Amino acid sequence: MTARDGRNRPTEGNWTRRGVLAGLLGAPVLLIAACNDTKSSGTTGTGTGAGAVGGATEGASATGSASSSPKTSVARITVVPADNTVNASFVEPVKVTVASGTLTSVVLADSTGRPVAGQLAADGTGWTSTGTLTSGTKYTVAVTAVDGDKLEADANTGFTTTTPANTFVGYFTPENGSVVGVGMPVSINFNKPITDREAVQRAITVIAQPGVEIVGHWFSSTRLDFRPEDYWAAGTKVTLKLRLKDVEGAKGYYGTQSKDVRFTVGRSQTSVVDLAAKTLTVTTDGQVSASYPISGGSPEHKTWGGKMVISEQFQQTKMDSTTVGLGDEYNIPDVPHAQRLTTSGTFIHGNYWSPAAIFGSANTSHGCVGLQDAKGGEDPSTNGYKFYKSSMVGDVVEVVNSGDKTVEPSNGLNGWNMTWAAWKAGSAL
Repeated sequence: MTARDGRNRPTEGNWTRRGVLAGLLGAPVLLIAACNDTKSSGTTGTGTGAGAVGGATEGASATGSASSSPKTSVARITVVPADNTVNASFVEPVKVTVASGTLTSVVLADSTGRPVAGQLAADGTGWTSTGTLTSGTKYTVAVTAVDGDKLEADANTGFTTTTPANTFVGYFTPENGSVVGVGMPVSINFNKPITDREAVQRAITVIAQPGVEIVGHWFSSTRLDFRPEDYWAAGTKVTLKLRLKDVEGAKGYYGTQSKDVRFTVGRSQTSVVDLAAKTLTVTTDGQVSASYPISGGSPEHKTWGGKMVISEQFQQTKMDSTTVGLGDEYNIPDVPHAQRLTTSGTFIHGNYWSPAAIFGSANTSHGCVGLQDAKGGEDPSTNGYKFYKSSMVGDVVEVVNSGDKTVEPSNGLNGWNMTWAAWKAGSAL
């Protein structure tokens, strides 16, 4: 559990010195941090005496006549990291020990007063932090101990944790505040290969309202996707919780992100492209809402089958065959109403350059799915325009009767082509 969880917060105020001492002698006690704004000036990593570090003070209890010298506690406190340490480790615990005495209070907190939990040794002479430290953060440690004569010694120290030199981040989709279709997974691409997949996946959670089981699947060392077993229900509110800061994803590489990302699932819309019938049938909220004649991949360039999620939308874009390994077969600078289905270049888009007669009657493309459209994409009466306007990122387009293999689940946001058992098998947890 991290410091921010605030578990085991102390009750108001520090322990009473006699009461806590009696408790320490009887059984192990969990000592945790508490908000404390005081810190003696000029402190070091060790302390002795009452109310000061490194020497005696007039505040110690005195015995004998008024002319007697006040007694000083013989308890000596050591704090690691030492006072004023910079670049202290944020992965190593803070340790407090006392010689010739017993600890009665240990307060470890960051600059905002947020406590860090810790555990007292059974004999009361040592304390070790159990909560997580944060990189690049200032901390204070306030310690009180008593010796055998119940005379107090105090230590007040501070240190700053280091900022890691090597870091990684996860680039996520969808964006915060977006509204998406029912097939939209949460997809995270890391800028460094992750070797400790379990640690990273534990630091990422996806929750939904209404609730549903959501499982992560690693497609590679740099990509982790999350989805439920079936498409999201319309109106679902989803929250991605990234808690990657200071998580060691690979040796010497630490995460930097700690944030929440929220998105909403819009209306339910899925479409089926039947390449035998050469039709596109759209179903919205359970009812068939449109049917369009289309032209798919030719026998030489078949369209992949399977469920494909719209990942990007372009009012107009350039398509060049050289970018997909097809030489100079085409170069169209103004393809209207293009919606990406795979990373490798499969789109469903408008087509103004082919004869109107091919739509619904012949598959002639290089693998994309085309609907009749107008040059410039400004004619609202065309099928390309209508389908584009009815669609959103995250909608599912399923291609059937393609005559080709099913698209690879990792090619785009297309993990829906895996069984639930296969998907769960790719989790690190």
